[in-house]
Amino acid sequence: MAGSFAGSVGIGLPCSTKLSHTTTSRSSRFHRVKMAVTLDEKKNFTLKKSEEAFNAAKELMPGGVNSPVRAFKSVGGQPIIIDSVKGSHMWDIDGNEYVDYVGSWGPAIIGHADDEVLAALAETMKKGTSFGAPCLLENVLAEMVISAVPSIEMVRFVNSGTEACMGVLRLARAFTGKEKLIKFEGCYHGHADPFLVKAGSGVATLGLPDSPGVPKAATSETLTAPFNDLSAVESIFNANKGEIAAIILEPVVGNSGFIPPKPDFLNAIRKLTKENDALLIFDEVMTGFRLSYGGAQEYFGITPDLTTLGKIIGGGLPVGAYGGRREIMEMVAPAGPMYQAGTLSGNPLAMTAGIHTLKRLKEPGTYEYLDKITSELVEGLVAAGKKAGHAISGGYINGMFGFFFTDGPVHNFEDAKKSDTAKFGRFYRAMLEQGVYFAPSQFEAGFTSLAHTSEDIQHTIAAAEKVFKQI
Repeated sequence: MAGSFAGSVGIGLPCSTKLSHTTTSRSSRFHRVKMAVTLDEKKNFTLKKSEEAFNAAKELMPGGVNSPVRAFKSVGGQPIIIDSVKGSHMWDIDGNEYVDYVGSWGPAIIGHADDEVLAALAETMKKGTSFGAPCLLENVLAEMVISAVPSIEMVRFVNSGTEACMGVLRLARAFTGKEKLIKFEGCYHGHADPFLVKAGSGVATLGLPDSPGVPKAATSETLTAPFNDLSAVESIFNANKGEIAAIILEPVVGNSGFIPPKPDFLNAIRKLTKENDALLIFDEVMTGFRLSYGGAQEYFGITPDLTTLGKIIGGGLPVGAYGGRREIMEMVAPAGPMYQAGTLSGNPLAMTAGIHTLKRLKEPGTYEYLDKITSELVEGLVAAGKKAGHAISGGYINGMFGFFFTDGPVHNFEDAKKSDTAKFGRFYRAMLEQGVYFAPSQFEAGFTSLAHTSEDIQHTIAAAEKVFKQI
């Protein structure tokens, strides 16, 4: 298993960050975008056009955005309005250029606007953009997902991670005949009512413990425990014997920042679910095809009963999926009685982008390269922060990472909340001016891609060294 951790966050898994000759030659084929100017040459930073556009947006859309974290509420300052992306870089409407570590919140693992994916999409669009009927591309992507992800024997495509988690919960309840669900504090599984309990992510960013408008009845069967706290889970099972349908979790938390599981935590959870006749659901919307080609379940060697996917499997287009054991999935309509449907599910554009993205990820050296550049980034950031006298810790696994303004260790959402979020906001805004775009919240993981270069990483670390001295 590749991947390791810097600072005091993480489980210290061994890794090798050396690239083989195969990996090096392979990585050279990716489109590389160089910074137009160096750190010392940067033009005057302005967000005048972004400010004008955002002010107009606030009159048209709630808060000026279509997803809350984009409004920069937790970091302050002016949200940037993006004009274009390519490779590992993005440009806003003021002409500012950034090295991007958000990657559209995970999908852009082979880089933004990849030439091969765009060419394939152009060909597919000649045949139409949506059929509302079966297409052969669904078979192709389904076969790729089933062959890659250990738990999946059948798969249902949907249009978002939220929709995937809604469907998988209904399926778990239908299959088990039980209603109660265990989730973990700070884990986000989309904005469906049953999941908006101590949900992390955008909910944490806004400082809301849950959301108004969610009926008590919708969450009354949702039970929560701290991540990495096995005794708390055992207590819930003991207090609700024979009533738990499933446990759902992010195997590596990405919606409270980057928080990996403790050694044997996932193994113990798997054992508990089997002993209590409950299903284990891995929400791999973030980790799927990112920690390894087979996701977190392949990386950690733990096979759940059901899995949700999204982001990467659509190559940047709207997509989601849930899948698992055949006997469970055959309860989904029209094969079985558990109803779920979607107009744009399996549409040819998302299937095409997903197919070509997964083909690239399957090439030799992919995850070794992600491990190499992400280790350079996290170790460089943590070292620079400590050198400047800041409390900081961080970790990573291949193409997923995070850092906290606290000494750590960070094992759950309560630990994450000890971070100096005001300092993170100052750091964030200053890094934007240096041409680096991180997720605009202390409580979000970051992502690298195959398009990121050592030059990108060195630019980022140099910028951070400068900013750490300022804040």
